[in-house]
Amino acid sequence: MKYIKRKFKKCFITGITGSGGSYLCETILEKDSKIRIYGTYRSEKKLKQLINFLKENPSKKISPKRVSFFKLNLKNKKKLQLVLKKTKPDLIYNLAFNADVRKSFDLPAEIITNNNLITINLFESIRILKLKSLIITCSSSEVYGNVTKSETPIKENQPMRPVSPYAVSKAFQDLMSQVYYRSYGLNIIITRMFSYSNARRENLFMSAFAKQIVDIEKGRKKTLKHGNLDSVRCVQDIADAMNAYWQTALYGKVGEIYNIGGDHIITVKSYLKNLIKLSKKKIVLKLDRKRLRLQDVTYQIPNVNKFKKDVKWKTKVDFSNSIKNLLNEFRKIKK
Repeated sequence: MKYIKRKFKKCFITGITGSGGSYLCETILEKDSKIRIYGTYRSEKKLKQLINFLKENPSKKISPKRVSFFKLNLKNKKKLQLVLKKTKPDLIYNLAFNADVRKSFDLPAEIITNNNLITINLFESIRILKLKSLIITCSSSEVYGNVTKSETPIKENQPMRPVSPYAVSKAFQDLMSQVYYRSYGLNIIITRMFSYSNARRENLFMSAFAKQIVDIEKGRKKTLKHGNLDSVRCVQDIADAMNAYWQTALYGKVGEIYNIGGDHIITVKSYLKNLIKLSKKKIVLKLDRKRLRLQDVTYQIPNVNKFKKDVKWKTKVDFSNSIKNLLNEFRKIKK
């Protein structure tokens, strides 16, 4: 199969200071020594954190000087259009979402309104400005909802059956991406990302476990609180996940939907046990019912054959190194 590699001069990342956006920014700077990155943010604290991450990165290719930041709430369509008109990016990643699944059960209207408005404002701005940018819609495995064992591994044509308000908002984003591609000709590729490690986002199960273990090691906590441990996940390292996003831009087919997920299938309980083995202190577990979702997703095992074929991507970080990396990142965080 012949692969045609795209080249980009200007990349626009919404939510660049978020947990995914900040890692993606570093990855793209590392992969392309000439690209210019523009990003939107809302929190000054997170902006300072990202700038520090960029300065502390050992790679000489990564520099804050190649990144421009715009303080912007994407719910303000007029300001968003001004920024896009000024920057004219040829690559856009939309990561400016409230991605707290558990919180979405408590604040469904707030989460859905925010996420849906961000989606429609971005697409409308691109349409009105007639930009030819390649748009990577960063959707989620949550859109599939509860699937049975017989429906796994999950293929891209699996019906969407979201079970959380957050997942509903991602399904809206996903479906609107398809509409704007088919009806308005926007250059959109949809990625549905499955579980990955992320030390900059504490409400993911992997990160929540790792953070609490480090808190116990440092004497800040006595027990590790958890929710449902029976779900089955297919996990990957943050480095592989962010590289997948970049490879999508380089090689992905416009109009396609791609599952992205790791090779390691594991229960949440087993993942926790593997982390505990690396702990420097004895870990006492305690069920916290507040961490239980009203509805949980049992099986999240993707079929990623189409993505691997079209994008020539494969995971590089093995499971044992990934959990060590996650734990060590939390150990380095100063408090």
